[in-house]
Amino acid sequence: MRPPLNPSTPGRPEPRVGESPLRSGPPATSQYGQTGKVSTPSAPAETFGDKVNAAKQAVLDKAAAVKDAATTDRNKPETAAKVSSRPQTRKARLRLSRVDPWSVMKTAFLLSIAFGIVTWVAVFIVWSAIGAAGVFDNINNTVSEVLGTPSAEPFRIEDYINTGKVMGFTTLLACADVLIITALATLGSFLYNIAATLLGGLEVTLASED
Repeated sequence: MRPPLNPSTPGRPEPRVGESPLRSGPPATSQYGQTGKVSTPSAPAETFGDKVNAAKQAVLDKAAAVKDAATTDRNKPETAAKVSSRPQTRKARLRLSRVDPWSVMKTAFLLSIAFGIVTWVAVFIVWSAIGAAGVFDNINNTVSEVLGTPSAEPFRIEDYINTGKVMGFTTLLACADVLIITALATLGSFLYNIAATLLGGLEVTLASED
């Protein structure tokens, strides 16, 4: 015959049929009113002071970033000014492949005329300085003493070499120089063009500072 069951006690589950009321081991934990819920450890709540510190740190970081950007932008114009103040040298290699003979002849003709005029003026100044220094008188006295003929006509070097003859010879020499220099320069331009055709011509390096 089945023994009578004890009345159920609130807060204690009734034993199932066929299950022994006595059970070895630790007592079961009561789960009354917690069916389907799993207890999880709650995370520590963030305090108001932590929020204030985090906001303050974010503001400081942003201010430091703005300051660094302003310093960088300020230093850029100074660096550019220093770089631009340094002189930069540009170099270019050019080759003189041909010379115009007509331009060479005109230039040589004008330069030779200038050279002839300078030569004529220089000879005139030197000859005048020699005459003013009394060189010709000394030469005349020396020749008269050497010859020893005081009764005869005295020797005068001006009869053989005078200003007119010297300046006429200088003019003739200057005209010859004009013709010779012009002809040689023109011939040299033709020879250079031939050499440049064969060898490439002279190379010139040009430099400019900005």
